Amino acid sequence: MHIVQFHHVRLPVPKYGGAERIVVWLCQGLVELGHRVTLLAPPGSHIPGVPVVEIAPEQVLTPGFDVGRFITEPIDVMHYHCPLRYPPPGIACVWTLHGNMGGGRRADARTICVSQDHARRHGTEAFVRNGVRLDEYEFRAVKGDYDLFLARLHSVKGWQVAVAAAKRCRVRLVLAGGWRPSFSRFVTFVGKVGGVRKRDLLAGARCLWMPVRWEDPCPVNVLEAFASGTPVIGSPRGSLPELIASETGGLGTTLDELVALRGRLAAWDPRACRAHAERHFSHLVMAREYLRMYGALLETGALPPGRPASQLASAG
Repeated sequence: MHIVQFHHVRLPVPKYGGAERIVVWLCQGLVELGHRVTLLAPPGSHIPGVPVVEIAPEQVLTPGFDVGRFITEPIDVMHYHCPLRYPPPGIACVWTLHGNMGGGRRADARTICVSQDHARRHGTEAFVRNGVRLDEYEFRAVKGDYDLFLARLHSVKGWQVAVAAAKRCRVRLVLAGGWRPSFSRFVTFVGKVGGVRKRDLLAGARCLWMPVRWEDPCPVNVLEAFASGTPVIGSPRGSLPELIASETGGLGTTLDELVALRGRLAAWDPRACRAHAERHFSHLVMAREYLRMYGALLETGALPPGRPASQLASAG
């Protein structure tokens, strides 16, 4: 199959950018599974092993865009990672919704969401959960002396709850993300991180805090933590109940519940976290699920329902 991927942001990104990393890993996973991939992306984009056509995003997103001017080989599927308003004629097209639509808007027939909860809230059954490239993360069974919060420092991500929990538990919390608030002696702020620094923080953390206050579609940092053997303490919002199993972390609604979960840290084995990522959230599991979506679209003209997480390990 020849699959054309389009993203409107230059790839890869050095630090923050969960959706951008997903596109890179999906392209690589599809190639590893034996398919041809061409990436349409802004100038300066580069993914090892994937041919890139550098193009201004506004060209692709303009009515009447002729992809044949840029790619001469036959195309089976064109996959957008932004809203698909003007699909090229004669080509099967899909797009992934990486965020949330506002105002009660619903997904159209070409939309693939990124978790079962995400799909349900947007009026569709088509979804593929995100997956991470496991070999980019270091598994570490012996952890350091800190907990970790790794996300945008926005109120919906719940960083204030993580700080309050760290104070209550009297444990060191490393806060990694954009913007710098004021803290207590229990909190160390390290700003935005990427590369080796991010990998080390994830691998060494005793746990990742993710007490989100919004319906998070499928946060990549949770999957990165599992790949690093790090359990996750979060809130039961959005996709988190799908991602966090009883052996890999816990979910709490109130500060008291979250603090109580922190007291169970010794019960969560880093090896179970890594195995959970390998079974359900690798970039190859994600790529196989997208291939299932593409195949059904070409065969029937419609996207199939996404698979519950319990079925992914046996999906092949």
